[in-house]
Amino acid sequence: MQAYRGSILHLLEDPTKTTNAEAVAFHEDGLLLVEGGRVAGCGPYADLAPWLGGAELTDLTGHLITPGFIDTHIHFPQIDVIAAHGKQLLDWLEQHTFPAEAAFADPKHAADAAAFFLDELLRNGTTTALVFGSVHKVSVDALFAEAYARDMRLIAGKALMDRNAPEGLTDTVETSLADMEALIADWHGKGRLGYAVTPRFAISCSDAQLAMAGEVLAQHPDVWMQTHLAENLHEIKETARLFPKARDYLDVYDGFGLLRKRSVFAHCVHLKGDAFRRLAAKDGAVAFCPTSNLFLGSGLFPLEEACSHGVKVGVGTDVGAGTTFSILHTLGEAYKVGQLRDDALDPFHALYLATLGGARALDLDDKIGNLSPGKEADFVVLDLAATPLMARRLAGAKTLEDKLFALTVLADDRVVAGTYLAGVERYRAVRAPT
Repeated sequence: MQAYRGSILHLLEDPTKTTNAEAVAFHEDGLLLVEGGRVAGCGPYADLAPWLGGAELTDLTGHLITPGFIDTHIHFPQIDVIAAHGKQLLDWLEQHTFPAEAAFADPKHAADAAAFFLDELLRNGTTTALVFGSVHKVSVDALFAEAYARDMRLIAGKALMDRNAPEGLTDTVETSLADMEALIADWHGKGRLGYAVTPRFAISCSDAQLAMAGEVLAQHPDVWMQTHLAENLHEIKETARLFPKARDYLDVYDGFGLLRKRSVFAHCVHLKGDAFRRLAAKDGAVAFCPTSNLFLGSGLFPLEEACSHGVKVGVGTDVGAGTTFSILHTLGEAYKVGQLRDDALDPFHALYLATLGGARALDLDDKIGNLSPGKEADFVVLDLAATPLMARRLAGAKTLEDKLFALTVLADDRVVAGTYLAGVERYRAVRAPT
């Protein structure tokens, strides 16, 4: 057994649906017990200290322990075009994304990028991610191999694109089906890995391609589905032109059997009430990607409306259109989006979206999302004095809510002192005192 003493903060429930007293678990002087890769106990140090026995105790006094962060939408092949100047979505794809993704046909390039990508996630405290690969099977093989070596909980899939993409970045119904079946057989359920059927978006897929994707989901009901939805007004207009019989953009996916439990739709910036109701009714989820939505000028996601209709929502960095790997920094941007919509995001709700809410969006809340006993011991150690400004500001915080809010606004990768996967330290910024 390992034991970690420090302040501990995690969510037991959605704080917008109950009181903070019921939803928020905070232990100023807390103890986290880990055994066999799972949480054995979590609570006040005074209550759990008698259970220590001969366990090795790591003293993290002055640090904050939280569940590992969950990124519900990110693009592994776009790491080299993050912060690339361009126009809006469709132009940005042509100018930056597609040329960058073409390089992932090379297995060595894919393997090198996969190692860097996962190291960067861990350096920012992300312990679970739902990831887009390129159209090339080797890109996803490389990513899964690196994640398996780290015992990381990761879900990924090769992008499906059989039209409206450059030469070298398109597949066919037959080749994509063969690739997916091989990837599912080789990786889905191996360690803590999962496969996601991944149509890039409706524009890039023919009717036959989307129908095939729906058939794969029906044959493998425990895999995931990820795609983009209602991100950009020009994208929505082009989708309507290509699918004139569909009721709306969401109906395109629903008509091919892609709207279901474990379906995660990135962005949804321009969805309205009826579409949110239909999405919730079929247990789909949304990945809220504030930095990308702002960077590409896509719009302001109506978080409060989505939640009011019972839609499950997680947070996505959406690298490379997203501008940071840091989920904490992304939450600060989510607050700004809410401000522009006259709906300020509560800091406890923000943390929920990044942890337990993200786990629920991925249908994994029985395994991850908080530090309840029995859950997988994925957690992050945060240094609340990582920068002089942060140390000064947080030292003067009068309440836990104020401290958490300031943390999300000021934090970046420097705040992460350590990241643990299934109880094993996989990243350390500075050696913690023991």
